[in-house]
This record gives sequence, C-alpha cells and structure tokens, in this order.
Amino acid sequence: MGQQQTNPASNPVSGQSGDERAIVRPARPALDAAVSALAAVLLKRVLESIGNPGLRFVLWNGDEIPRHRDAKSGRILIHDMAALLRLVANPAMNFGEMYASRRIDVQGDLPELLEQVYRALPREDGVTDKRLRLGAWLDAQRHSLRQARNNIRHHYDFGNDFYKLWLDREMIYTCAYFPAPAIDLESAQRAKMQHICRKLRLKPGEKVIEAGCGWGAMALHMARQHGVSVQAYNISREQISFARERARQEGFGAQVEFIEDDYRNARGKFDAFVSVGMLEHVGPERYEELGHLIDGVLADHGRGLIHSIGRDYPQALNAWTERRIFPAACPPSLSQMMNIFEPCGFSVLDVENLRLHYAKTLEHWLQRFEANAAAVEAMFDPTVARTWRLYLAGSLAAFRAGNMQLFQVLFARSRDNRIPWTRDAP
Repeated sequence: MGQQQTNPASNPVSGQSGDERAIVRPARPALDAAVSALAAVLLKRVLESIGNPGLRFVLWNGDEIPRHRDAKSGRILIHDMAALLRLVANPAMNFGEMYASRRIDVQGDLPELLEQVYRALPREDGVTDKRLRLGAWLDAQRHSLRQARNNIRHHYDFGNDFYKLWLDREMIYTCAYFPAPAIDLESAQRAKMQHICRKLRLKPGEKVIEAGCGWGAMALHMARQHGVSVQAYNISREQISFARERARQEGFGAQVEFIEDDYRNARGKFDAFVSVGMLEHVGPERYEELGHLIDGVLADHGRGLIHSIGRDYPQALNAWTERRIFPAACPPSLSQMMNIFEPCGFSVLDVENLRLHYAKTLEHWLQRFEANAAAVEAMFDPTVARTWRLYLAGSLAAFRAGNMQLFQVLFARSRDNRIPWTRDAP
C-alpha cells in the first residue's frame, strides 16, 4: 500500500522518454560536478528547514544527495533543475506541485517517507500564531456564506463516481471507529455512527439538527436506528442530491429532511446538534458565531457533539493541501474549539481523540484508491490521480506522526444535570 514507483517508460533518474535516452549526449563532467555541488548546498538547506529527516535525493544526472545517508523510507527523485529550484524556493507548496506533475517522484513507501518528514518538522508556535492573527480578516472573507459554497464545491462536488471508487458503500468521508483494528471499513463506519449516537443518548421522537451531512449516511442511521427526525444541512449539491434520493429509496423522505443550504440559516428547536467533519471548513474566526447558532437552535435540555480533524496547537493547514484539496480549511486546536462553547455557556462533557482510528481509516481509503488508480486516471488525468494519492498518503502520515488529531467533543448546557453519570451509562 502506498508504494509509488516510477513509470517504467521513463528513466527514473533522468525523467527522459525512451526516445530521448537513445540520443547520445556528450559528457560534461565539470558542469555536472558544479550542478551537483550547488544542488547539495540547496538541498541541505531544505533538509535543515524541515528538521533534517533522513531523506536522500537523486538528481536527473544520477547523483545522490547526501551520498552516505541511510534513508529508511525511500528516495526522492528530482527530474530537472527547475523542479529542484522550485522545491528549494517553497518546499511546503512545491513538493506537491512537482510530485503531481511528475517532475518529482518517490521510490519506496510514500506514507512512510512523508511520516518521516512530519516527525522531523519543528514546531511553529510563534510564526504560525502571528500568521493566523494577520490573516484573520482574510479568513473571515474566505468563510463568508458566498465563499463557503465555492470552497465546499471545489472538494465535495468533485463527482460522486470518483468518491465511490474508494469510500465505503455508504459513502462516509470521515474518520471511522474501529472497536477492533481488524474489522473492515464498512463495519467501522457503522460503528462510528453508533458511537456518536450513544454519546448523544438519542431517543425515539427527538429532533436532531445535523450541520454538514455529507452523502446522508449519519442522518439516515440516526433515523433508522434511533427513531429520531433529522434536519440535515449541506451546501454541496451533489451530496444533497445523492442523500435525498437515498432517503426516498429507503422510505425516510418524511423523517429526514436534507436541506441544500448553509447551516447558518438553520431555524427551529432541536434536542440534539451533531456535526461530523464540517468544523474544519468553518474557520476559527467564526466559531463564536457557530456557538450562538447552536445556542439558538438547541432546546434547554439539548446536547451536541462535534467531530472534527484537529491540531494540538493552532496551526495553519499545509499550503499545498489548502490550495489543491481543501480551500480555506483549518483544523482547529481544542483551545480554538472552546470559542464555540465558552461564550454561550456550554459545558464540555467529554473529549475523545480518535487519531489512530483516522490513520486506520486512511489506510483503507488509500488501499482502495490504489486499486482504482487507473480508473481515476481515465476519469480525469494522471495529475489528478497523483494529487489525490499524495493527499491521502500525506494525511495518513500526518495522523500516524501525531501532526493531526481527530476530536469528538460532547457538550450540553451548563445548568443541565440530565447528563450521563459515567461514560458507560446509556
């Protein structure tokens, strides 16, 4: 899984086609030596900037840098000088750009190599906090009602047929829950939905509001297994259409209402609020606004659960991932999430970190993606396939390395004593 091999039709060192390799070129040892010396200096700086992980680079002329380093997780092949210069100029952005366009390749296990990088990265406290503060106004614009629709459609309206290739049968694109590591993905996703419902203590006849419902699996599970009615909000047209059709086919059209609209327009009173995999798109500068929305729609005895990718401390998303995969996304720290609860008098009842469960989920997704990589290339093109391979592999590496977390936060109103006595209470 995650093995990324070079194209046998190209030279893994030079990146030239078979016809180009047939051309006899004059030897230029002095020039090659000068280029390699310059590359060694530049790549040393790159390695230092990312904490000196044990990586080796192979240049287009066959030179290896550093020559004597023991690289446990493979090698990075750089196919031309321009790719090298772009990598040096901005590693966080341009490694992904060059990998997607095949001007950089990886020999070995891609997730392991990326995990090695993540484990070496230095903490960015001061710089990141300053960047987050300076970008507050810009972030507010990027998470406006209008722009939020564009952000979500960039990712989730990529096409249902694409996601069907590598998600589970119920099309759940969030962290699964593995009561035992060996269970299959479908069982783990059902276990995740039940895990959330148990925490929320759902009862027949209650009303639930779901913010960001994906393809509808969670809303339908709550209705089917717990007898609740659900209002589910989503601004992805493709997902809402899929969810509505599924609800109609399964006979839940009257019990589950899928609404193509922003959660900020929700109205009414509900017994429970649930959000799975949506908070990453809200933006920390709008968390207090979200808290007031929840405060307005929850009944006095209401309770809620937010399931979100997160960080151990405030930190911006990787620049390449934000540009190519998740525009304007920001996985929050727990301290940032408290801006949802504290201003509105909510008590946090329980926090669970399912980081390794997300790593296991991504292992399944990446395996399925690799099994269908040819279909992805046929559906789009090789660049799209390599972009998503890198995204899935990088996400897997980040959760394994502890750079990303997965938080489930259960909360209720501060004055409500109708809360479970223990975690095991029904």
